[in-house]
Amino acid sequence: MNMQSPAQRPTIAITCGEPAGIGPELCAALAPAAFHARLVLLGDAELLAERARLSPQAAPLHPYQPDASAPEGCLEVLHVPLAQPVTAGQLDPRNAGHVLALLDRAVAGCQSGEFAAMVTAPLHKGVIRDAGHSTFTGHTEYLAEQTGTPLVVMMLAGRCDAVAPGYALRVALATTHLPLRAVADAITPALLTETLRILHADLRQKFGLAAPRILVAGLNPHAGEGGHMGREELDIIIPVLEQLRGEGMQLIGPLPADTLFNPPVLAQGDAVLAMYHDQGLPVLKHATFGQGINLTLGLPLIRTSVDHGTALDLAGTGRADGGSLCAAVELALTLAASRVSA
Repeated sequence: MNMQSPAQRPTIAITCGEPAGIGPELCAALAPAAFHARLVLLGDAELLAERARLSPQAAPLHPYQPDASAPEGCLEVLHVPLAQPVTAGQLDPRNAGHVLALLDRAVAGCQSGEFAAMVTAPLHKGVIRDAGHSTFTGHTEYLAEQTGTPLVVMMLAGRCDAVAPGYALRVALATTHLPLRAVADAITPALLTETLRILHADLRQKFGLAAPRILVAGLNPHAGEGGHMGREELDIIIPVLEQLRGEGMQLIGPLPADTLFNPPVLAQGDAVLAMYHDQGLPVLKHATFGQGINLTLGLPLIRTSVDHGTALDLAGTGRADGGSLCAAVELALTLAASRVSA
């Protein structure tokens, strides 16, 4: 097994995601010269070759061999065959197993040390459920299940110069892919406590923040307005924050979400914890879309991803923007280097 070492270029696994979406063409358009790493694309070799032809600057593709690097300037391809031929923009549930196989192979490689990190191009949750995987809710939850991790935290990040030049806007979520009706019941003292501990620990370990400051959103409008607009802040959020402050965490809140994302407030923190998906992510994506990164905290491996979906309407056109994928690879490399030096 080709184990990672500090002297090597790290090997990064990149799963190509939904084959009918933009993932394969974004992966095939990566410029390996821009990264001090071996970039291994996990996908169907014929599909990747087809999508590579959409980019005049596409690097040559070379079969992946764990113990032998490809020629310089090449992208390496770990072939995972499709179940059915693909037409760009047209979903086919028969290829759902292929998409999950990409993730399983990347996880196995990260766990064995073959890969230093994994980066994921977008998949399509609906077509995977249509294929019979009725409990599938997304990358984050699937990777937690595959690694036996009881709880993980989804965080998106991106540069936001509106706060300060080079400011890193980081937004983590207490709940992820839940119907809005289910959110309040899901936010329990145990969930909130463990989520904040994971976020705090990874801000320290992965991002090198010795004493991270976390801005915590309230659940209700105006953070509950003293109980007049809901009691979750009084009964759950405030007691948890007080307990964790007693353990030494710097927690600010609960703050009304409609004013939390103003630059003067954001400047007081290193990360935001939002209570649900559409409380925090619309703001982040407005500020950073196209350059944002999705990061799963709490896993025993490094996983980053893009901040966008499969964009079926753009698939096969060559017009999709690969900025988020490049940013995700760069962050994966940074985190892998931090792990080696720790």
